[in-house]
Amino acid sequence: MAIKNYAVEGMTCAHCVASVEEEVGEVAGVAGVDVTLETGAVQVTGEGFTDEDVKAAVEEAGYKVVS
Repeated sequence: MAIKNYAVEGMTCAHCVASVEEEVGEVAGVAGVDVTLETGAVQVTGEGFTDEDVKAAVEEAGYKVVS
C-alpha cells in the first residue's frame, strides 16, 4: 500500500477538512485520507492513484496542493 503526503493551502475549518476528505476519498485507488487542519497536511493511502488525481480532487474541493 502506498502512502503519499501533500500540503494543501486554504483550509480553515472542519468543513474544509471534510470537503477534502470526501473528494480525495472518491479517487480510484484511494483507501484512506487523513487531513490535519493545523498544518494543511493531507496523507493519502491506497494503490493505483496518481498525484494528478489527488491534486484534481483537492481543487474540486476548492483548495490547492502546494507540494
